[in-house]
Amino acid sequence: MLNIKILKLAIEYKRKVMYKKAKDLGFTHPKVVMCSQELDALLNMYWKQVS
Repeated sequence: MLNIKILKLAIEYKRKVMYKKAKDLGFTHPKVVMCSQELDALLNMYWKQVS
């Protein structure tokens, strides 16, 4: 259960970081794309834990 809470916090943090980068750099900037891929990985880990 602790891992799920940590993953949720990490997901929310990464999402906020990604939105800020997208706002500053544009949605197609490589740093935004990388952040999006990291967020995807966190989401995949979360769904594996809860299913």
